[in-house]
Amino acid sequence: MSFLRVAARVRPQQFYRPAFRLPVTSRLGSSKFSTSVRRAAGDHDAHDPHHEESFEEFTARYEKEFDGVQDVFELQRNLNNAFAYDLVPSVSVVTAALRAARRVNDYPTAVRVFEGIKAKVENKGQYDEYLHELEGIREELGINLKESMYPESSSWDHL
Repeated sequence: MSFLRVAARVRPQQFYRPAFRLPVTSRLGSSKFSTSVRRAAGDHDAHDPHHEESFEEFTARYEKEFDGVQDVFELQRNLNNAFAYDLVPSVSVVTAALRAARRVNDYPTAVRVFEGIKAKVENKGQYDEYLHELEGIREELGINLKESMYPESSSWDHL
């Protein structure tokens, strides 16, 4: 008998019947598998969604994030998150990001870090201060700026 004839004789319930049944609590979701932690009413720390993070906490958190980067996706995700805030990341965060870019061998992203700084600062003077502070790491890692690679496109018209 061919497979098609056998399949035609088998009732549909036989194909979809689970080998075992899960208890109702497992099917609906159990607290054992929760990804969030419930906190007591008086428990306020850095993980509280209403806790306002200080600049020092932000800096420490992102330094740690960039130190743990192991691939390009993580690097770019962390950069997007760090630059999404209404502040310019500190020199130590940028240094950690540049070292992470070198670790995952992503030169274009290292160049783009400086473009991100240029977009976030208020004026050319602040950008020049960042460049001065980060000159050592740029030389150590061999990172060129977009302005030096493409001098005709280095305008400050966007500010």
